[in-house]
Amino acid sequence: MRIYIGNLKYSVTDDELRDMFSEFGEVASADVIKDKFSGQSKGFGFVDMPNNSEADDAIRALNDTVQDGRKLTVNEARPRAERAPRRF
Repeated sequence: MRIYIGNLKYSVTDDELRDMFSEFGEVASADVIKDKFSGQSKGFGFVDMPNNSEADDAIRALNDTVQDGRKLTVNEARPRAERAPRRF
């Protein structure tokens, strides 16, 4: 299951995100999303957990918790919406 994590502190790393979720089970990947030009975190990320029941446990345990002074939003990621082509 792909999990969305929002309102992360900008200094959180991929490894810290992985550690946060690994206490609930196997983590296949953990990625903090960064701006492609500046390399600065955008304050959200995604974690992939192959076991859905472990992923559900992590979502229930971490949603609305406060990490580093910020209240996290943790839920199942929704598919990316189709966007209209850019026109210049």
